[in-house]
Amino acid sequence: MLNIQKKLSNPFLALLALPATAVGFALSTQIAALSWILSKKYGLDIHEVAFVWLAGPIAGIFGQIIVGMISDNVWFMGGRRRPFIMIGGMVSTIAFLTLPHIRGISHITGISDIIIISSVIALFLDLSINVTFNPARSIIADLTPEGKVRTAGFVWMQIISGFFGVFAYFLSMVFGNEMLLYIASGLVLLTAVFPILFIEEPRKLNIQTDAANEEKFGVKQILIEIYPLYGFLLFGVFSLFNHFIPELNKVHNFVLILSLVYSVVIGAITIIKGLKKESNSNEFHKIMLAHSFSWVAFQSMFIMSGFFIEKQILPHVDMGKIAANWFAERLTGVTQTADSSIGNIVSLGFLILNFIGAVFPLLLQTVAKRIGRVRTYVSALLFSVAGYFYIAFAAHLEIDFYIGMLLVGIGWSALISIVFAIMSERVNPAKMGLYMGVFNLAVVLPQMMSNGVANVIKETGNYQLLYILCGAFVAVSALFWIFVREPESTAHEQNVPKGGH
Repeated sequence: MLNIQKKLSNPFLALLALPATAVGFALSTQIAALSWILSKKYGLDIHEVAFVWLAGPIAGIFGQIIVGMISDNVWFMGGRRRPFIMIGGMVSTIAFLTLPHIRGISHITGISDIIIISSVIALFLDLSINVTFNPARSIIADLTPEGKVRTAGFVWMQIISGFFGVFAYFLSMVFGNEMLLYIASGLVLLTAVFPILFIEEPRKLNIQTDAANEEKFGVKQILIEIYPLYGFLLFGVFSLFNHFIPELNKVHNFVLILSLVYSVVIGAITIIKGLKKESNSNEFHKIMLAHSFSWVAFQSMFIMSGFFIEKQILPHVDMGKIAANWFAERLTGVTQTADSSIGNIVSLGFLILNFIGAVFPLLLQTVAKRIGRVRTYVSALLFSVAGYFYIAFAAHLEIDFYIGMLLVGIGWSALISIVFAIMSERVNPAKMGLYMGVFNLAVVLPQMMSNGVANVIKETGNYQLLYILCGAFVAVSALFWIFVREPESTAHEQNVPKGGH
């Protein structure tokens, strides 16, 4: 075991964060490149692009829960989480290498439907990301004690991952999205596979045996555990059938509204139960549902911002004065087209978002020590609400989009760091990998709701709705988070006397 691991020092926490960083870079690459390539290179419409992105949530549903269950109870290749991190990193590499060649794959396979091929490749990419992400987060919880050190571990994860995300968007602006995919294939392999070889996992986790044995989980228990997310699950299943059965469009809006109403009502019921009787199970359900509404917004933003830029921003700017084109034109000398300008503006906006996401966790950690993690998180989400509404109602120029992304980034910084530290203290540590997988359904099932957002925008032709709806979803999330109780470790830290030694 490395000496830095024995001491749980900051260098070890940084090393521990690198596998999750590989996932962060892969996700940033996917966000920067996938929608752009599908819309500009292969001509897919907004709702078709959103359908391809459904591969991610589908992969998350199966990949993270199954891997979570397996990784809690197996040991091979010298670890519990290590094998999945390494395998996921290698599959991501292959998926990135195939994305620029969808049309060639179409000719070789004889499958003319670009949407099907795109969806299959996206499914493999997302499966690899999901196979890696759950163990990469779980290993942080495995190797750190509850409280300040574990929070620091997740904060380091977000800081390093955030800076790598910034780097991905920078590369996108300089070299273009296709070249970014090739760079990502090598970098993800390097950061996912090699660091984990220097981290030693304990054969037995430091947990109470009774707690490990008293809770048995199967498919039935998982379905019971995720009952607050049934609304999102309903719409996700409907979206899959809706693409292949156009007649279902007649009830699209009804199913969308029904799913959202269920989610809000069940959220209110869960809150009332918690007020009557506090329990870790109730807190887990509140956190899961509150978290889910945020992800409807962020996933919709990631998928459809390019369409918003094309319709709402590009007509109002001078093509010769687009700030996001400066990097490519100065560093490579390549004149940027309207299509590449859209990709560059999106990438610079998300670069700003990820930069804030990388630097703000340190500030949020300091604030959380004073006011608590839950209050800090709610405050951060409100900045995102303000940013979304600013873009929706005030963004006509390029700079307006960047200002909005700066505000949204504050909530994003908390979404990827603080949440996991709060959630991990409400579940059985013996089942951490499984619960990470179950909790991930609060990410992937809401992501499927973005397909409904895309259909509403397509029907109305109003691209302003994208950020109006994003702001509304995050506002609902913040409202639910207000009723989440502060973890005991935070309260203990706040009550520890501050002395000279």
